[in-house]
Amino acid sequence: MIDRLIKKRPKNIGLAIRRLIVFVLPALVIVGAIAGNLVMGAFKPVPEEKDESIKTTPVVVAEAVSEDVRLTVKTQGEAAPLREITFSPQLSGKIVFISPEFIEGGAFEKNDVLIRIDTAEYEFRVIQAQSSVAQARSSYASEEAEAKIARSDWEELGKGEGASLALREPQMAEAAARLASAEAALREAELQLTRASIRAPFKGRVRSKSVDIGDYVTPGAPLGEIYSSDTMRIALPLTDSELGRLGLQVGFRETADALGPNVILTALVSGAPRTWRGRIVRTDSAYDRETRVLFAFAEVDDPYGAGADGDAPLAAGLFVTAEIEGRQINNAVVIPRTALRGEDEVYVARQDDTLEIRHVVVASSDRTQAILVGGVRAGERVITSPVRGVADGMVIAIAGLVDGDTATVAAIEN
Repeated sequence: MIDRLIKKRPKNIGLAIRRLIVFVLPALVIVGAIAGNLVMGAFKPVPEEKDESIKTTPVVVAEAVSEDVRLTVKTQGEAAPLREITFSPQLSGKIVFISPEFIEGGAFEKNDVLIRIDTAEYEFRVIQAQSSVAQARSSYASEEAEAKIARSDWEELGKGEGASLALREPQMAEAAARLASAEAALREAELQLTRASIRAPFKGRVRSKSVDIGDYVTPGAPLGEIYSSDTMRIALPLTDSELGRLGLQVGFRETADALGPNVILTALVSGAPRTWRGRIVRTDSAYDRETRVLFAFAEVDDPYGAGADGDAPLAAGLFVTAEIEGRQINNAVVIPRTALRGEDEVYVARQDDTLEIRHVVVASSDRTQAILVGGVRAGERVITSPVRGVADGMVIAIAGLVDGDTATVAAIEN
């Protein structure tokens, strides 16, 4: 029996080993995994706690100030004469005289003789007309004497009212008509003679000259181009908003009771800045179809004399920059131009250091400042620095203050 048990032992051991592998090994794997996980968790770094505090955006601000402001508009234009004509004669003949001032750029006064045509032919016509007048006066005097005699004879007869022909009334009328015609011919001949001396119709300058002594001219032939120098006109283009800043209307005309805005004109002449003063006298009655602007016309009186800047006249053809004086606005709010966002938005820094988006009414703006008539009050702080991801009510931190007088930024100490 013992031998039998000994023979069966190896089989039982193998079975026990197999059972151990099947049941114990998985348990050991699970226990090992749990233990490893616990060990790894023990050595894992502790995560930092997330800071839930609200981030602030640093901004630079400026204080809005209240001022009485005179609006201005800047534009450009070309100086042109008020009058410019092609000079021409009213009769034909050979040129025998040309004024020394009748040259390009020459200056002349009103009624100066610029060109004279040979007068011999027209002097002969005056003499002939004078002779005709003398003959007509003689005939009229003779007929007048005959008429007096005829009336006296008829009255002596005492036979009532005499016939017109008997009293020589038709003959008197004919003699009077011949005299009037002769006198008219004389005046015409004298007029033609005066026209042989071609005079300047106004004070001005010569732009171009087309003839010289010895040339034969006919009525209407161009002798040259002249322009007036008593007034210079500048056409200045204005947009609709600029018209509003100036307080002008379409079709404006200056009167003694409603003077136009003052204008300061500037340009470089011989490398030096020059200034002239003028006034808007009228605006056009229609907008330009291509540019959609309205032209205002400024005038400068005596641009070559009293209206000149020293020795620099406002010459024709000069391109100038014009600064036009506009409306006066009392208690306007002035802010830096960098504070204006788009056309009508401003970011305001509230007292609780939050941002507020405001819509404003802009009266005028340029590269340095914006003039407001609504939306922001004097003393409020406006943001001048760029702001990313702007939103109404966002938290801000004042990092600097713009000094309106010196345009510098002063750091704010926390």
